[in-house]
Amino acid sequence: MSSPNNILPAADWAAYIRQMEAVLALELDEARRQELLTQFQRIAAMAQPLMALPLDQRVEIAGVYRA
Repeated sequence: MSSPNNILPAADWAAYIRQMEAVLALELDEARRQELLTQFQRIAAMAQPLMALPLDQRVEIAGVYRA
């Protein structure tokens, strides 16, 4: 859910990485954690302009396809 003015809340990527380590039973060293954090921050920065694009209320966010 977005906040006023279509500004998305900042994600806590470090917490996400720690949670995924636990869920996936991984043991990452600090260098790998830092690189993942850098990459997630880059991806979020690239996605931000698209995520901030206002959509008309009549536009569906994603279709549901059935085979």
